[in-house]
Amino acid sequence: MPIVSNTSPILNLAIINQLDLLHQQFGEVIIPPTVLLELKPETNYPGANFIQSALAAQWLRVVELPNPHLAQALMLELDQGEATAIALALELEHKQVLMDEREGRAKAKVLGLQPVGILGVLLRAKFAGQITSVETVMRSLQGEAGFFIADELFEAVLVEAGER
Repeated sequence: MPIVSNTSPILNLAIINQLDLLHQQFGEVIIPPTVLLELKPETNYPGANFIQSALAAQWLRVVELPNPHLAQALMLELDQGEATAIALALELEHKQVLMDEREGRAKAKVLGLQPVGILGVLLRAKFAGQITSVETVMRSLQGEAGFFIADELFEAVLVEAGER
């Protein structure tokens, strides 16, 4: 089932060479043009080469917003990437949206969407046998991508993954 994504899950997984988890779990990942701009795939930033490959393989696909008015209204509360990702998910009638930021996840829930974060992707990957250690990948996210995971959340995810 295709999913609409904000910048953070794609960028952070690309930095640690785990972007393909999104392809394995969702088949197609759809992003609005603003997210593409935030990803900066034409640069030499860490992970940009994996983003370029996903775009070339067309499982990471850019879709224009049919109606930008909802996104503009959401930008009063959220950043542009979050607002356009939520608006696109609603317009395409997708139930799930990939998003890590607390405010964006809360707004997505209020609007009837089911936010999936990067830690949820890792748990799914562990249970599907796509990765062997959630802890190793979370430590890579923290060390290589600078992804913040609160200590309590880190431990809770390890317990849920059966690694504690």
